[in-house]
Amino acid sequence: MTAMTILIIACAYLVGSVSSAIIVCRLFGKDDPRTQGSHNPGATNVLRIAGKLPAALVLVFDILKGTVSVWGAYFLGLNPIELGLVAVAVCLGHIFPVFFGFSGGKAVATAFGALLPIGLDLSLMLIVIWLIVLFCSGYSSLAAVITVSLAPFITWFVKAAYALPVAMLAVLIIVRHKDNLIRLVKGQEPKIRQKYS
Repeated sequence: MTAMTILIIACAYLVGSVSSAIIVCRLFGKDDPRTQGSHNPGATNVLRIAGKLPAALVLVFDILKGTVSVWGAYFLGLNPIELGLVAVAVCLGHIFPVFFGFSGGKAVATAFGALLPIGLDLSLMLIVIWLIVLFCSGYSSLAAVITVSLAPFITWFVKAAYALPVAMLAVLIIVRHKDNLIRLVKGQEPKIRQKYS
């Protein structure tokens, strides 16, 4: 691994560390999302505590973090495995942001953004899967876990060279949703429109 690759990975982590949920909530005069609702600084929790516009802004920015990082690395000539490391790094930045006390979100939107450069066909299939699971279950976390679990297999048929990097990303997102999965099994996970008690 070259020095340039290491630098790009480090930069991706720093980009991921910019928490749009916290920044947007401050701009809209809302409390830190880490202290409200699910305590997760992500679009779903911002939707619950701040409304549709702030949540949409958070969603777009978090997706762009992943897309810009991976696309930039691609144009700089990194290979698929290195691109996978860039994707993991930007998501780790979102999960453990250096600028916000290493207390971040689940990185679902950022991971989706990191997958966008692979191709619109893959992205559209993942969006459809996510929407179907969300519509049928009402659980954002379940939709995220099922979608990322299927992502490596779909990638294998779309662009096989990127299946392993996508699998790396999927494992990270699934592990990050451990508490959500436990709550789902216990029947304690709130649906997307429900408030946390």
